Amino acid sequence: MAGEEDKPLDETKSYTGIPEAQFVDDVDEFMSKEDNANNAQVVIKRLDEQLNKYKFMELHLQAKRRKLKSQIPDIKSTLQIVKEMKSRKDASDAIETNFLLSDQVYMKAKIPPTDRVCLWLGANVMLEYDLEDAECLLSKNLSNASKNLKQVEHDLDYLRNQGTTTEVTMARIFNWDVKRRRVQRAKEEEKA
Repeated sequence: MAGEEDKPLDETKSYTGIPEAQFVDDVDEFMSKEDNANNAQVVIKRLDEQLNKYKFMELHLQAKRRKLKSQIPDIKSTLQIVKEMKSRKDASDAIETNFLLSDQVYMKAKIPPTDRVCLWLGANVMLEYDLEDAECLLSKNLSNASKNLKQVEHDLDYLRNQGTTTEVTMARIFNWDVKRRRVQRAKEEEKA
């Protein structure tokens, strides 16, 4: 049985509940519906609100993508360090390394062979793991972050398509209204 991570992304749906924009094929039929009542201004206003919601969702997803893109390299480097420590745990010599103390400030350190490592989990929480468990946890976190990044990028593409569909619908309704007003004006001029 295939796991969740083995399933391909469905290109036709959103993973974060983004509502699908309605493509209007027949503007006359769409505008004659009861909730539209042939009032282009009301419909365009409603579509503009929907478009603003899409733009807000896009900002949120872009922030999420930036966060994931910064986390993935950190997880990879930590996983690489844990694997190196695991391969040298039975050796007698210490591992010499430089570690980041603060922005652009590194410190030299000697790490004696060990079978334990402390991982910073965030929210002021650090836990000690044996090397095997640490590697397993980091591998799982890397897999989840990569999967989430793929889903966020898919949702951003989906969201852009929904925004474009909404903008096209707004333009078509605006053009429909202009055409309707011209016809109406022409009829009024004929009567006069």
